Amino acid sequence: MKGYIGKILYFNLSQSKKEIRDLDTDDAKKYIGGSGLGAKILFDETDEHTDPLGPENVLIFMTGPFTGTPVLSSSRYSVVSKSPQTGIFGESNSGGSWAEMLKKSGFDGIVIKGKAPKPVYLWLNNGEVELRDASHIWGKDTFEIDPIFKSETNGKAVVACIGQAGEKCVPLAAIMNDGIDARAAGRCGMGAVMGSKNLKAIVVHGDGKTDVNDLKGLNNSIKELSKGIVEQTLGLKKLGTGGALAVFEEMGSLPLQNWRYVGRWKEGAQKIAGRTLVESYVTGNYSCKRCIIGCGKTVEIKDGPYKSIEQPAPEYETLAFMGSNCLVDDLEAIIKANELCNRYGLDTMSTGSVIAFGMEAFEKGLITIKDTEGIDLVWGSGDAVVEMVKKIGESKGIGKILGLGSREAAKVIGKNAEEFAIHVKGLDFAAHDPRAYNAGAVSFATSARGACHLSGFSHIFERSLTAPEIDIPEPMDRFEVSGKGILAAKTQDYMGMLDSMEICKFMLFGGVGISTCIKWYNYVTGEKMDVDRFITTGERIFNLKRLYNVKCGISRKDDFLPPRILTWKRVGEGLSSNLPPLGTMLGEYYEYRGWSEDGIPSKEKLYELGI
Repeated sequence: MKGYIGKILYFNLSQSKKEIRDLDTDDAKKYIGGSGLGAKILFDETDEHTDPLGPENVLIFMTGPFTGTPVLSSSRYSVVSKSPQTGIFGESNSGGSWAEMLKKSGFDGIVIKGKAPKPVYLWLNNGEVELRDASHIWGKDTFEIDPIFKSETNGKAVVACIGQAGEKCVPLAAIMNDGIDARAAGRCGMGAVMGSKNLKAIVVHGDGKTDVNDLKGLNNSIKELSKGIVEQTLGLKKLGTGGALAVFEEMGSLPLQNWRYVGRWKEGAQKIAGRTLVESYVTGNYSCKRCIIGCGKTVEIKDGPYKSIEQPAPEYETLAFMGSNCLVDDLEAIIKANELCNRYGLDTMSTGSVIAFGMEAFEKGLITIKDTEGIDLVWGSGDAVVEMVKKIGESKGIGKILGLGSREAAKVIGKNAEEFAIHVKGLDFAAHDPRAYNAGAVSFATSARGACHLSGFSHIFERSLTAPEIDIPEPMDRFEVSGKGILAAKTQDYMGMLDSMEICKFMLFGGVGISTCIKWYNYVTGEKMDVDRFITTGERIFNLKRLYNVKCGISRKDDFLPPRILTWKRVGEGLSSNLPPLGTMLGEYYEYRGWSEDGIPSKEKLYELGI
């Protein structure tokens, strides 16, 4: 098949042993690449007994057939492993330029196993693989080490690495790539898995090319669509992802005060929204490789306590969790907290979430000023957010507990803390309130990795987008109940394909839908995929992830939303008091999927999908 290099690097760090395997063509057809192929490898290599931080766990970096081709916004990779934050299937996805350079270096993916006896890094260069000592770099943050690695390898090399949080195996640790541009595989603690293996970085460089079956046809199609994509995504280019923050506040989707505050926060939202960020602090734009949208922003604080170098601006999720969810409207503090997360290598979403959880625990007297070592962990304190990021990144004091994530921190703190730990399956929420989107509620509850908006992205089909190929001819009313379980299932299968082909989901806003992805896939690979095969393949990928979780003990009991989300109505001007009827929608979802009432894929369904 075209679109693939055809090689996967397996490296056992315990034995310092490499093995280069040919890509299994049947697996590539059934699971495509990215998170789909990563899920297949994880299913084969680990089980319910695997310790996420043990040497037997595998850490999988996987590109897709679009990566390294002219396909727009395709320089993406997935990281798949058993998650130390949740104990089940874990995946994360990142952009930048690392993914494309990995394929240029001669590999579609990397599978890491074992644990090195001392800090090391991998150097991949045009098919050659070398394990090098990283003792002199251990303890440095992700901004510091990028130029060091380039000086030791090649000035054009691209680095994926961990910061101090990953080294200390903080369950919220991310894998960062592209240096100060700070693209992140943030969710599920993939950086902690990397740290548990004493692997500081994977540095890649190469001059190889990814062959395309019909390059002329692909380029013509891209040229035909490019102008429309740019025009339809101008809002993202102008204001970045934070541009939607004030709109989400108005819709009742923005998280406020650990999801407890149910009214309006209009003035606060305006202070931290994308427009304010652009008008006051943004210095320029930047893009991931192959991207024509350019939603990335750079910011600089020129003076004051949070004076900073030019660096990436906080994205919407960061603004929401470090800002509104902590009732912080100090944009400079949020920018600083974002910088620290990037340097330490922390998931800004879970970190902001658990700080809000900590603020509520502090308010309720479950943790005290003695526990925080003098940090006044009160609502609205930007200083407290910044200082707590440091505690979590360094895994010190109360930061060591909060760094476990809300679910596990609540178990340690005890009393009634579990009542306000806002998570699904151990993964802290994404910043989109399920009370504002009924299909989003189902998607949060059933996502393989936990409370995730991107595994289904269903809320955008309840707001503005369509997918006529799968019988979504117009956006569905977000408060409708009937059909929302089916909508969640369909979009999960759809998004699973995008994460396996490896293309940015923001392309959807530019009009790139299922038909275009199929056309590009066929141009790239030479295959003859149609809509039925596209959806069946996505369904197979999603069911395999669920099957892995079933092995780990997941069932209907875990497809839940926290009581706060199911029982506290949002009230205020223009807000709906909707509470998602999850049980009803889950029944529809399971029936559509061919799962049992307990949420277990049936043997008939698995046979039908060829699993």
